[in-house]
Amino acid sequence: MSLFEQALVITELFYAALLSLLIGLNRESHKQPAGLRTHMLVGIGSCLFTSLSFSAFPGSDPTRIAAQIVAGIGFLGAGTIIQRAGQPHHLTTAASIWATAAVGMAVGAKAWFLALGATVIIWLVLVVVRWFSKGIEQNNSPVVPHKP
Repeated sequence: MSLFEQALVITELFYAALLSLLIGLNRESHKQPAGLRTHMLVGIGSCLFTSLSFSAFPGSDPTRIAAQIVAGIGFLGAGTIIQRAGQPHHLTTAASIWATAAVGMAVGAKAWFLALGATVIIWLVLVVVRWFSKGIEQNNSPVVPHKP
């Protein structure tokens, strides 16, 4: 890779870090096991692997790297899921890690606008849809009579 190509990848890494930061802030604000730094590192790493698969290995199949990123991130996400009282917890955090990897891959594939759009949609799911789901949970909770 030329120095110019490497400088471009470094720019992409910063962009992936910024977009991943936006996703990680939400998880951090809810004190989830994988927060700001984890999401940023996932986005940066996915971007770097994707950029390298396109630029550093001409003639190779970049889809092989993409498949390995998806599998590897699935393993990382599974590590955030815990069981309490027979119920899985932190599934949204695991899913946000997986989605953050996709954002990093999009940046690495030079689809910057797509990465930005995906980040906005992920953020909307984590923030706006959470408001709706909390409202639904409150409306469906069993009514406990108030004792005077």
